[in-house]
Formats: sequence, C-alpha cells, structure tokens
Amino acid sequence: MIRAARIAALAILAALPPWAQARAADGPVPVIAIVHALAMPVATPPVADATILIAGGHVRSVTTHGPVPPGARRIDARGRIVTPGLFSAATQLGLVEVSGARDTDDRTVSRGPLGPAFDVQYALNGHSSLLPLARADGLAWAMSYPGGTQLAPFAGQGALIHLRPSGDILAHAGAAMVAAMGDIALAPAGGSRAAQWVLLRAALAEARQPPSAHDPASGRILAPVDRVALAPVIAGTMPLLIVANRESDIRQAIRLTRETAIRVVVLGGAEAWRAAADLAAAHVPIILDPEADLLQTFDSLGARLDNAALLAKAGVEIAFSVPGNGIYLSYDAGLDLREGAGIAVANGLPYAAALRAITAAPAAIWGVRGAGTLVSGAGADLVLWDGDPLEPASSPALMFIDGHELSLSTRQSALRDRYAPARPDAPPRDTALPPAYR
Repeated sequence: MIRAARIAALAILAALPPWAQARAADGPVPVIAIVHALAMPVATPPVADATILIAGGHVRSVTTHGPVPPGARRIDARGRIVTPGLFSAATQLGLVEVSGARDTDDRTVSRGPLGPAFDVQYALNGHSSLLPLARADGLAWAMSYPGGTQLAPFAGQGALIHLRPSGDILAHAGAAMVAAMGDIALAPAGGSRAAQWVLLRAALAEARQPPSAHDPASGRILAPVDRVALAPVIAGTMPLLIVANRESDIRQAIRLTRETAIRVVVLGGAEAWRAAADLAAAHVPIILDPEADLLQTFDSLGARLDNAALLAKAGVEIAFSVPGNGIYLSYDAGLDLREGAGIAVANGLPYAAALRAITAAPAAIWGVRGAGTLVSGAGADLVLWDGDPLEPASSPALMFIDGHELSLSTRQSALRDRYAPARPDAPPRDTALPPAYR
C-alpha cells in the first residue's frame, strides 16, 4: 500500500509543469481529492460527479468518477458546486482599511508631483482585516487600482494581488496604468473632458520620444520618473485602464487603441452597450458594474441592467467590478461580486458567462495564467460552495488557495459568535463578564 501511494504521488508530480514540479519537490507532495462534486472548470463544460485532484498546489485533473490515489485526503462534496477562486477585476483591497481614517487610506495622491509613477504596490497591506472577509466570500485574486493623482488624467499603477493568508499578497506590480476620464476626474484637467484626452495623448506622445529629444528648457508634461513609468504602456506590456462611463469617452478609448496599438481596457462602461460592436472589433475588454442602472452622474444616463448581456452577445470580453459608490471596492468585495454576477444572469447574461466574468475573464484581461479555471496545471485556488455561488445567501463551505485549505473565520464571525444570543447547544459563556459582553 505504501509503495502504491508513492507511485501515485510520483505520477502526479511528473505530470505537473516543470515550475510546479520544482515547487512540489521541496517536500512531500500534498494530494487532495474532492469527490462527488459538480465541478465548474469555466474553461470547459461542467463535470458532474467529478473527482478533483490537487497536488503540489495545482489542479492535477477534473474527471467524472475519477480514481482517488492511495493516501490522498478525501473530501466528499456530496454533489455541491466547486468553482475556481473568484477574481475581482478591479478593487482597492489592501489599500484602505477605514475610508474615514486618512492614515489607513493609500489609494490617492492629493498633493505632490507623482502621476503615472504613483505605484500602489508599495502600500499594499497583506494583513488588512478586510482580506479574510474577502477570502471567506470566495475571493482569491484581485487587481487593486489607485484612486488618482494631481497629474491629469493619470491615477497611477495598479497591482495584482493573490489573497494568500501569509500576507504576501503582491503577485504582480505594474498590472495596469490607470487614467480616469469624465466627471470623476474633471478638476485636475481644468474642468473639461476634452482637456483630459488632450493631456493623455500628449503624455503618451512625450513618453514615446527618446530622452535625448527632451529639452530641459522646454515645457513638459511628464517628469522623468513618469516617462519611465509609461514606457511599458508604450511597449505594449502594460495595459492602459481607462475609467469611463459615457459613450463618447468609450469611443475615444476605442479610437486611441486603434491609432496607437496601446492595449486599452475600460473600467465602468455604463454606456458601453451603445458601442458594443466597435468594442468587440477593437478587442477592448470592459470591466463593468452589473448592478448599475440608476443615474449616478450625467455620464451614466444610459446605464441599464442588461449591459453585460448586450456586450457579451456582441462578443466583448467582460469582467465585473461592483463598486457600490466605492464601498464594495474594499468591503464585502467577494459577496457583492457574486451578487452582481447573479443580477447580470437575471437580466439576460448566460450563467456560464457570468461565472467567467468573475473568474477566467479577469485572469485573461490581466494576463494571469493558471487562475480562474479548474484545468490540469491551473493553480489550486478553488471553492466548495454550500449552494449556488451566484446566490448571495450561499457561502463557501471550503476554500483553498495554492492547494491549502483556509480558515473561513473573520473578525465579523468572531464577533457574531461572541455576542449572538445563546442557543441551547451553545457552550457556557464567561459569566465574569458584564451581561452585555457575555
């Protein structure tokens, strides 16, 4: 039996990619088998009565009635749904703890010369109390983006985060260069969106010039550090995330990518449905709020709940971010992401497309290989749900990141357990405390 277990473990190790083999070879190969699951790989059709094998922090296989290697830890899903860990395409997790406490808010530069060089990677808090809450709601990945600078229209550089409980959450710095257009950032540009687009194009043109072409005595938009920061955008290795909701701004984003070959992603896109065909033709992804249907500003007069369905039907790559007026970019980030996906389904988006919008689509947009799917070789970030993951009343029964099972306890659940009314089966409470604290 021991020899058979070793052979099975070695076979699993040999089937992993070389970089995964190196990681697994550091110690015994951990093998986990989730059996009798309804697996939602996202990249492939659902698999009923699936056996999901996890080894060395990666998915080994997802097969119907698959065998369980001897010695593997066996988890019976009892027919429940297993999905990849969720991926929020745009959040501010790790950058703010309490929005009303300025010393815990690192999203925005309100003074100083930094523009494109403002890089949020240096402020990420891997031990934020909001991260366990996001993990407990099934969130494994996110792109955290900055709130703004004084150099219009640039907000700075976002970072990809992997919500590991160790606190080492930075997965990739310089994930996107952010530029904010429209009513949310008019003041730094002088009050006009026309000025925003002129400044953006002028800055990109300046960044394309060799350093020797700059005359120190001439007027410049960019400081040297900002020119360096924009170099990956010009080279095509860093996407330009344009925050825009009005159709005219979205069409300017399409025009920019056609004329410059810069890879553009649009965040917001309340009126993107009006330009769906052109967005699809230009291969411009949209990160949208599937809950947006009310007039927040004049830029979103055309907001509608079937925005996601119309864009997907036209062939636009979509992903979701549910800001809730900024609240859910950090608080309840996982729960509201799932709720938004469910609302999109209720308004015509196919279920599979909604699940993709909170898993594989953001991974594709931000270039994260092995995330957002349950295929052989993918990262073992997955969730066993106690119900439909797009139903807000459901929650994770088990959560894995890098193949390690995580605690689903949070500060909120600890407070609930401490102060909830006593149940007949509850353990005795500390009677030394005053009644209100028992």
